[in-house]
Amino acid sequence: MEAAAKPWSLGISVVIPVFNEEGSVGELARRLIDVLSGMGTTWEVIFVDDGSRDRTVEILREVNRLEPRVKLVRFRRNFGQTAALAAGFDFAAGEVIVTMDGDLQNDPADIPRLVEKIGEGFDLVNGWRVKRRDTFLTRRLPSMAANALISFITGVKLHDYGCTLKAFRHEVAKSVSLYGELHRFIPAIASGMGVEVAEIPVNHHPRTTGTSKYGLFRTVKVLLDLITVKFLLSYSTRPIHVFGLIGLASGALGVGLGGWLSYQKLFQGVALSNRPLLFLAILLVIVGVQFVTMGLLAELQTRIYHESQKRPTYSVRETLGI
Repeated sequence: MEAAAKPWSLGISVVIPVFNEEGSVGELARRLIDVLSGMGTTWEVIFVDDGSRDRTVEILREVNRLEPRVKLVRFRRNFGQTAALAAGFDFAAGEVIVTMDGDLQNDPADIPRLVEKIGEGFDLVNGWRVKRRDTFLTRRLPSMAANALISFITGVKLHDYGCTLKAFRHEVAKSVSLYGELHRFIPAIASGMGVEVAEIPVNHHPRTTGTSKYGLFRTVKVLLDLITVKFLLSYSTRPIHVFGLIGLASGALGVGLGGWLSYQKLFQGVALSNRPLLFLAILLVIVGVQFVTMGLLAELQTRIYHESQKRPTYSVRETLGI
């Protein structure tokens, strides 16, 4: 089942992916109801169950019976946090969409400040866990390194890309295409649309129930996903600039090396039959041709994709008199 596209009709939507969080979802829902009810606006909370095998769904059904504004989207199996956030964005009807974790480490009391920052004119507000309550070696240190690298590569400088607590304008959340495990790069991906991104300090609490779904292997995934994000931000509409540049460099090096070997053969009488450099020169030329060809094919695919999907290559913030 997919959500039908619809304009926002509520003030705030809170989207929360959950997976085996029976120890926290009940208390989290209670805290959210208290905070949102005091904000003076219409609201909804959407829990996206990512294939839980414990009592998470049962608890959320009971919460929904008592408070219908707390809603549930249930996956048939575990699809991952990125898919859960994408589903939440699809079903959300709020003018402002807030995302957060379901393990009680994010604080619902921070939501009013995130929404207030959106009201100052920003399109996306990212939470920054200044006093993060996680182990240093396995969580905080790898996160610090990843945040610095992501900020450097993408040009969107944030202290805490891994913080799920974020607020989005409705049109921004609806326009972000998420797949794979790109949820941690949402601010960088959204920056490609020209959005205004802000960051504010938020509370962070130690996990008291359940177990963390992340390990050190996550760092490797971040590095691989970062390559994808950089390509999407810089070259998704002009792949020839990547593959063509590599191909031209390889081909030029191969031609130059071949020319030097030819000079040695013709004017210095040097035999080439047992020279590994000759084979290297030939290989470099072949690789260069392959990369240029790959770039041209990628350009054709990009053109077909944009034209068939009618997907614009720009994002309009505002129109006046149109």
